[in-house]
Amino acid sequence: MLPKTTVLSLTYTVSGNLCKAETCGFSSWDALQGNTGLGFRNSSTWQICMEMRYVWRELLLHLIEYLVTRDGRDPEITNLINSTRIHIMPSMNPDGFEAVVKPDCFYNDGRDNSNLYDLNRNFPDAFELNNVPRQPETVAVMKWLTTETFVLSANLHGGALVASYPFDNGVPATGTLYSRSLTPDDDVFQYLANTYASRNPDMKRNSCRIKTGFSNGIVNGYSWYPLKGGMQDYNYIWAQCFEITLELSCCKYPRKEKLPSFWKDNKDSLIEYIKQVHIGVKGQVFDQNETPLSNVTVEVQDRKHICPYRTNKFGEYYLLLLPGSYVIEVTVPGHGPHLTKVTIPPKSQNFSALKKDILLPFRGQLDHISESNPLCPRIPLYSELQGHSAATKPSLFLFLVTLFHILFK
Repeated sequence: MLPKTTVLSLTYTVSGNLCKAETCGFSSWDALQGNTGLGFRNSSTWQICMEMRYVWRELLLHLIEYLVTRDGRDPEITNLINSTRIHIMPSMNPDGFEAVVKPDCFYNDGRDNSNLYDLNRNFPDAFELNNVPRQPETVAVMKWLTTETFVLSANLHGGALVASYPFDNGVPATGTLYSRSLTPDDDVFQYLANTYASRNPDMKRNSCRIKTGFSNGIVNGYSWYPLKGGMQDYNYIWAQCFEITLELSCCKYPRKEKLPSFWKDNKDSLIEYIKQVHIGVKGQVFDQNETPLSNVTVEVQDRKHICPYRTNKFGEYYLLLLPGSYVIEVTVPGHGPHLTKVTIPPKSQNFSALKKDILLPFRGQLDHISESNPLCPRIPLYSELQGHSAATKPSLFLFLVTLFHILFK
């Protein structure tokens, strides 16, 4: 086994300023983890990660080509790229990809990295201790997530046909007594999952020969099977990024002649999912001198996160929300909460969420704010939580409208 390698950043430009390829880091065998960025700094951002499934590597490469070649020709794609920063990582586990010698539908080689760790069980967990050694691929992705304000993402797998949404793990306070584990944003997550599944006929019909009972092609991760250390829970809790898991083929390693049909089945779903980064509300938080305030808490009342969502270094916040009326609560140390009412319109406005800047009636002390608001520790934050949130009550289960990972402007 080779030791962990220092994470590097290597970039180049394709098609003017449109497309930039980078390395996210190195795997245990020193294979490059690549990601491609499309768009511009002053636009919203979307991210998609793929683990180790050979067909999805091809699918995401097709997506990159599709976006780049249609920019300036297809108005919808042009507007999407001009308003969205899209990050695509075709391979999070290149070692697993190389380990597959003779793939078939149920072949499990390729799931682990070269150190024999499943990367989708390797992240910090908010519900129970996950003391496995962090792998270089995992560390690289965790670091990558701190380089941008990612808002929406998805990771792609094979072996089933379903869009799975958080949580993958849980405690009674998130609804495990009812065989599910729901986030405070369950309505948004169901909407995101349905957005993808409804445009993939095979997924919506659950057309695999082995029937799993998925309703309309979506499922809560915990109710399907609980897992510890998954990436989608980590992204949502610690990276402020809404992520779902897309299982896109009944056969784990489909025959190569079927690749064109997979692209056809998933193209519309992928594009529509990326657009969802523009739902909800976004803006900046300023003090009375119109100075942007970083690292202040910005949450919606009645859907507080266990690790509070905060503004980035530019004072920007992004909240994925469905149409309706909400109260945004901004909290700065030393001051009471500042409340702002917003109404999200039925449709996003020209590839943009509702823009709502918030001006606070006092002068912010930036140094004090930064020191008083450390990032949430990567420990089981839910372990001490008691009771049930409104999102876990039986009367609401499966009656909420349903909603992949993208980053706002």
